Amino acid sequence: MYLNNHVTIIIPALNEAAAIGRVISDIPDFVDQIIVVDNGSHDDTAGVARSYGVIVTVEPKRGYGAACLAGLRAIEKTDLVGFVDGDYSDYPGEIERIVSPVAKDEADLALGCRQYEGQPGQTGLYWHQRLGNRLACRFICWTYGHQITDFGPMRCLKWSGIKLLEMGDENYGWTAEMQLKAIRHGFRIVEVPVSYRTRIGESKISGTLGGSILAGYKIFYWSIRLLFSGKKLPLKDGLSSNGVSYPE
Repeated sequence: MYLNNHVTIIIPALNEAAAIGRVISDIPDFVDQIIVVDNGSHDDTAGVARSYGVIVTVEPKRGYGAACLAGLRAIEKTDLVGFVDGDYSDYPGEIERIVSPVAKDEADLALGCRQYEGQPGQTGLYWHQRLGNRLACRFICWTYGHQITDFGPMRCLKWSGIKLLEMGDENYGWTAEMQLKAIRHGFRIVEVPVSYRTRIGESKISGTLGGSILAGYKIFYWSIRLLFSGKKLPLKDGLSSNGVSYPE
């Protein structure tokens, strides 16, 4: 528990057997529930995760968003939901930085803004990631009037907030969809500096030029789609279009 809030952390993972144990071990003790989503790994990611006593669910449909949605489906009840990558590029020990403002009701969504190895201004991202990130953030600032500096994976929001967003992207656009829908819903959004390092193992998305291009496409896709969409209706009967049930 953190300030009387039940905290759940979701870790999407694909072939992260070499890293997942370190990620789990570094997560602070106040986290009540850890859910690792094995996104169709060919290695023993699931077995290693289970050896640490966490919840493991399998989502054979490949895609970062698909894994995150599977993690949400595995939740029975919680107050706060956080997301951390399974490749050890994030510093799980810094989770309190993103949980604290949400738990204190100072924000509805806290986003980890990546700083490479704790060095301000250095993200540790590939050049194509930095370029795409910069262009996308400027575009969103121009179209939505909201300043965004990163689309990093480490983030936390209220369970009630996840219900409102009705997430649906199953691959590269998950983080952008969340941030843009949060803006549309008028969420109080804060960016919190978090440390970032070179990941363990091979990158599946952002470390490749093709993956970065597709991720950038999804950011612009959600930007345009939500910009011209009508006012979002509230969820009905606690069920979203992606099949995620949201118990009270």
